[in-house]
Amino acid sequence: MVLLVAPTVIVIPMSFSASQYLEFPPREWSLRWYENYFGAPEWMQATATSLKAGVLTMLVATPIGTMAAYGLHVSGHWLARHLFILLVTPIMIPVILIAIGVFYALVQFKLVNSLSGLVVAHSILALPLVLIIVGAALKSYDFNQELAARSLGASRLKAFLTVTLPQIRFSVITAALLSFLTSFDEVIVAMFVSGGDNSTLTRNMFNALRDQIDPTIAAISTIMIVVSSTALILAQVFGRAKT
Repeated sequence: MVLLVAPTVIVIPMSFSASQYLEFPPREWSLRWYENYFGAPEWMQATATSLKAGVLTMLVATPIGTMAAYGLHVSGHWLARHLFILLVTPIMIPVILIAIGVFYALVQFKLVNSLSGLVVAHSILALPLVLIIVGAALKSYDFNQELAARSLGASRLKAFLTVTLPQIRFSVITAALLSFLTSFDEVIVAMFVSGGDNSTLTRNMFNALRDQIDPTIAAISTIMIVVSSTALILAQVFGRAKT
């Protein structure tokens, strides 16, 4: 826990330093690096790209992953387990290999450095998380409720939307939030497939650290910590609301 929390504890105070360089503890306090971040068009554009990519990835990966989890769970086919393993392979292989493969695939469709290509790439990374989370929820769900609805005349789709989905909504919401965070925090794939006007915030941060040590990075990191923590808190709030 100390190893995980310590970097966060160090970065946040550094973001309020008045120094030209990263220093801890700060000798003088200032908001200059937050002003530098919010006043720089390139940072604002990158932030907008990351937010749009995160939301679109969530909207793409969540329904596809939920449908896949449901289909694999109710099919009962012997291929279901093998298909599940195939669909979750993106979390079992190095991200750099996925980035290379996605890059060459997007080149063929001329989607490199486009928002669409970035969403496709991030959806590949987020889909396994949705599949695992929703699949786990379906395993503990009593499908007799859905069968009862279908026996009363409801179609499979209507029974799923009105009976099953409300029962597993917390898992779906959690999967959606994690899909957003997967895209928002991702950097390796973004280095390959994003750029120009569609460069992500994390890609610009990596380039800034490579070219120069800019304390603006500490301010951006603090904001990203707030965004990620807020998403996780929302997931917990929804969980308590369910219980």
